[in-house]
Amino acid sequence: MAHAHGHVLVTGGAGFIGSHLAESLLRAGRRVIVIDDLSTGLYSNVAALDGNTGFRLYVESIRNERLLRQLLRRCETVYHLASAVGVKLIMDKPVYTIDNIYQGTETVLRLARCYRNRVLITSTSEVYGKSEDIPFREDGDRLDGPTTKHRWAYACAKALDEFLALAHWKETRLAVIIVRLFNTVGPRQRSHYGMVLPRFVKWALAGEDLQVYGDGTQARCFCHVADVVAALTQLMDSRRFYGEVFNVGSREEVTIRALAERVISRTRSKSRIRLVPYQNVHGEGFEDMQRRVPCLRKIRAAIGWQPTLTLNRIIDDVARDLKRRRARMNETASPHVSPVTGRS
Repeated sequence: MAHAHGHVLVTGGAGFIGSHLAESLLRAGRRVIVIDDLSTGLYSNVAALDGNTGFRLYVESIRNERLLRQLLRRCETVYHLASAVGVKLIMDKPVYTIDNIYQGTETVLRLARCYRNRVLITSTSEVYGKSEDIPFREDGDRLDGPTTKHRWAYACAKALDEFLALAHWKETRLAVIIVRLFNTVGPRQRSHYGMVLPRFVKWALAGEDLQVYGDGTQARCFCHVADVVAALTQLMDSRRFYGEVFNVGSREEVTIRALAERVISRTRSKSRIRLVPYQNVHGEGFEDMQRRVPCLRKIRAAIGWQPTLTLNRIIDDVARDLKRRRARMNETASPHVSPVTGRS
């Protein structure tokens, strides 16, 4: 199957990570096609790209097989990022979460098998479940929670994505790479779906209490979206490592309580920290992972990648982005500004 030279398809490309990826690919001279139903993505994330002759956006579901076939015929490479996102969405809509994740990936892989596309699938650190074998290695055992707790539906659906992708590689040598992302953060990430860092920054800038769920001792490693995008593109550009799984994240571990304190300090906020029981937010029986730390030896050995941007830089970038967005909203809402001249 001959594909249009340089064309890349990004599913979920109007989302937080997808939009940054689309920008990076365009800067590298690639022609980018994005398909996104805007259920969690935003047109504003890619609005600046829409006038670029190398960019095309389709507002549609990846489960539209007729359209997806047309797009896959035109593209050699597929970055499959479309997925349900956020703990809040998972807890509120478990059926939607499972169905959307698995059926979307199944459709992409089945059609990519027909057109022999190269596919990168973004998975998640959630697949490690409650494992305490820290740092998490790609070949390490997983430990999932009980099926009676909706919390683990996302982890299991993403794990099933991985099993399916690796089965395609084993049976037909479909060129698939799997990347497990660990708490990717940065500009454009929204707090709507339970994302902790933009939520903290939003509250700090507003002078409101920062609500830390649980006791705040749970720890995470936050990785800047710019570093993550570099890892994704370098893995695909290598044209190797098919049938492999890679962790992508940071090793700079921080507790959620310490993160809240860091955000207050970096934003010079007068906010205070308030502990909130999990059940008040997610209902009874919610389980969390105490630590989530990636082993990065495999990706470092493969392509020499490691994160370069610190947690302080991440917080500063998120705060700067949120301030810019608020300023634009205020300008748009002002009745005293001319939409033509921009003058009062």
